[in-house]
Amino acid sequence: MTKEAAHTWTFRARFRRHAFGWKSQPAIARVKEAVAEIKAVARTDKVLAAEGAVLFLEKVSPALEQVDSSSGSMGTAVHNAVRALVDIIAKAPVDTAKREAWLERLWEAYQEDRMPYIESVGDFWGELCGSPEVASRWADNLLGTCKMAWGPDPERSYFRDCGVESTWDSQRRTSGSLWNRRAEPSEG
Repeated sequence: MTKEAAHTWTFRARFRRHAFGWKSQPAIARVKEAVAEIKAVARTDKVLAAEGAVLFLEKVSPALEQVDSSSGSMGTAVHNAVRALVDIIAKAPVDTAKREAWLERLWEAYQEDRMPYIESVGDFWGELCGSPEVASRWADNLLGTCKMAWGPDPERSYFRDCGVESTWDSQRRTSGSLWNRRAEPSEG
């Protein structure tokens, strides 16, 4: 039995679909607790912590769908969690197959992010890829879809991830540094 299979994440049971009502403060507290739990594991096992971070990012948006986020505090809490967890995932010493499996799971969560709480994951995608080769494959895979979305056919005028892909593509052409991009909070 692997450590991943043996470990029980406390946050897992708390972040089920529609787990929270409309009040944001309990949900914000749970997000912070989950990040603290993952960071505590990261001190002793970076791979297990990264697995927990991926799991959290998969579960957080469906759990928060009914929370009132009009004040912006819920979105800020999740964005801060994303920023913290990206570092854990990116620095985990895993082989390419494991990283690709995580990226597939994150991509599915990103695509299913209806509210959109984890949309900032796209800003860190190159960093999550862990290497220029993996990031380049992801950018290449999205290029065709983006070209179609940017084309003259008005029925295909939007693809959520064209901005992400174009950022990777331009970084690949200019600096080659695909995994060090950090989204900075806007001032305002």
